Amino acid sequence: MSTTVQAQGAEGRKAQPDHLGHVIFITAAAAMGGFLFGYDSSVINGAVEAIRGKYDIGSAALAQVVAIALIGSAIGAATAGRIADRIGRIRVMQIAAALFTISAVGSALPFSLWDLAFWRVLGGVGIGMASVIGPAYIAEVAPPAYRGRLASFQQAAIVVGIAISQLVNWGILNLADGDQRGKIAGLEAWQWMLGVMIIPAVLYGLLSFAIPESPRFLISAGRTAQAKKVLEEVEGKTVDLDVRVAEIDQAMRSEERSTFKDLLGGRFGLLPIVWIGIGLSVFQQLVGINVAFYYSSTLWQSVGVDPSSSFFYSFTTSIINILGTVIAMIFVDRIGRKPLALIGSVGMAISLALVAWAFSAHLVDGKLPHAEGVLALIAAHAFVLFFALSWGVVVWVLLGEMFPNKIRAAALGVAASAQWIANWAITASFPSLSDWNLSGTYIMYTAFALLSIPFILKWVPETKGKALEEMG
Repeated sequence: MSTTVQAQGAEGRKAQPDHLGHVIFITAAAAMGGFLFGYDSSVINGAVEAIRGKYDIGSAALAQVVAIALIGSAIGAATAGRIADRIGRIRVMQIAAALFTISAVGSALPFSLWDLAFWRVLGGVGIGMASVIGPAYIAEVAPPAYRGRLASFQQAAIVVGIAISQLVNWGILNLADGDQRGKIAGLEAWQWMLGVMIIPAVLYGLLSFAIPESPRFLISAGRTAQAKKVLEEVEGKTVDLDVRVAEIDQAMRSEERSTFKDLLGGRFGLLPIVWIGIGLSVFQQLVGINVAFYYSSTLWQSVGVDPSSSFFYSFTTSIINILGTVIAMIFVDRIGRKPLALIGSVGMAISLALVAWAFSAHLVDGKLPHAEGVLALIAAHAFVLFFALSWGVVVWVLLGEMFPNKIRAAALGVAASAQWIANWAITASFPSLSDWNLSGTYIMYTAFALLSIPFILKWVPETKGKALEEMG
């Protein structure tokens, strides 16, 4: 890149848009994919026990219906990038919205358990696409001076989606007089829970028609005039549009497409930094966080909490998740990635150990004794708080920063795949493990939280304050 382009490009990076409100609208519209990601991931929580009862299935089959969406997510995440490079970011958002909508209708009106599973997979593909295209689009459209703050919209939208799904589930359950299979307008309550996702799915699709295509894609497709119009819209009229187009074009031409071969090396097949990325992704899931979002209602009901209260506790857990995410966003750049991750690991280990101890108590009339019940609720909420303020955000920050430029894209893909697989393993195994020994299951999660401490101390690099080019 020439010195002139670099200098003028630096000026562009300092520029502010003329209408920041419009840029925020564009970002929020794209982040609706994150909202759907969170909503669809968590809404099944309210339907688990009703599906078990309606189809008279055991824990193993039930787990597959819940977890199978993650298979679709892996497919969607793996294909979204290439599709977006061919047909554009907006078209991928519209495909994801259509898949979400079809999945919501099919899940609400299934003929059998197996077609319910099919609709879950279809929705999972939409989740995977949204999880990739949302952050990519926001990074490409956001003015450089605001990119960090606007990029946080995606994670915020995910945790808000989780919370709203639990609130909607709780409201629907109350309309059905506390019965997950209670009828409302001819459909059972759990069908409404899954079907309500039609509303945000359609909204996501409509909003995608109201926002511009990524200037990066437009330049790659030779549509320079349109790209300039979008750049003027989001970066301001004072920016030299010819220079910005040249800067983006040169950056794209100089990028190397990393492949899996670039990740090979070291004593165990892959480069050490890639194994660290896989470790971060796997530990993030093996502490059992998604049990809190997929099965919390079932979990509380299994120790004697009534359905309405169990749904309310699921909602309060989601609020704690939002609070923890905000804390992480405030402190991740102030105290660093490793200290925050260590705080989270210690807090999660203590919280999970307390949950395991509380669940070891003998049930009295199908319920935990009062003291153990209160402790279990407090510790479970503390676990979600410590996860959200640390590993929930820190892992994504580290994965985006710690890989050398040459292998970043391929390494991120491997780490993300490891995360989906670990997520599936925990989600699919929990019902059977909890039937075996609920306290023992939480002891396992405690052990993984403890093991994450030496992993962070010995292997995870601190990336705070370092330029991406310094990673190697």
